[in-house]
Amino acid sequence: MARYDRAITVFSPDGHLFQVEYALEAVRKGNAAVGVRGTDTIVLGVEKKSAAKLQDSRLRKPVELLRIGDAVGFYDLLPEKTVRKIVNLDDHIALACAGLKADARVLINRARIECQSHRLTVEDPVTVEYITRYIAGLQQKYTQSGGVRPFGLSTLIVGFDPYTGVPSLYQTDPSGTFSAWKANATGRNSNSMREFLEKNYKETSGQETVKLAIRALLEVVESGGKNIEIAAMTREHGLRQLEEAEIDAIVAEIEAEKAAAEAAKKAPPKET
Repeated sequence: MARYDRAITVFSPDGHLFQVEYALEAVRKGNAAVGVRGTDTIVLGVEKKSAAKLQDSRLRKPVELLRIGDAVGFYDLLPEKTVRKIVNLDDHIALACAGLKADARVLINRARIECQSHRLTVEDPVTVEYITRYIAGLQQKYTQSGGVRPFGLSTLIVGFDPYTGVPSLYQTDPSGTFSAWKANATGRNSNSMREFLEKNYKETSGQETVKLAIRALLEVVESGGKNIEIAAMTREHGLRQLEEAEIDAIVAEIEAEKAAAEAAKKAPPKET
């Protein structure tokens, strides 16, 4: 096997591209990420690692977006103090990622430029499927060129169609494949979250969609709400990051429901 994993362009005799498989392993070792599509709300959630004591993890306050003609630009005036795992690509599309954060930064910047180039060229915003195909194509390109390596990154891309208003959720992986989902998870322990979503998913809206995403993350994330980052997107208001207090309140509500369910199971049956 050793001689077949030294170049990205060489297949092994049994049809494997080992560098792509290693990139997929990097995703599996990354932070957990989940996406849930509701009828009027789409939710992205990621596992948030504890910040080092001396790290300045304060996030920049939102600034007004730069507009060039009719195009909305994300050329913010101040840089982020910390790399975010849930970001806007356009005012109606957002992305969450699992894997190498440095790779994510490069891929996100390329996707944002494509969104703005599309607006300036055809004077219309991109669809969620269009930008997903672009990101997946970029990831696939890095699996068949010499002198490069695959992106060690899996993405969950959500948004509302700018013409029909239909919500969408897509996933891409380092091989360049993409697929549409109602709900999905990637990163560390993604199988556990996916099994939970398969058992508990139903068409939801508003706060219920947020609660389902948090419940899925709590299957693999310890320490409750302080290690969770949640963002909800609606067609009217775009992407909104939930405050830590809001997440804590929902986590407390979920834990109270679990405790009530356990108490109901242990209660003796009523006599008839």
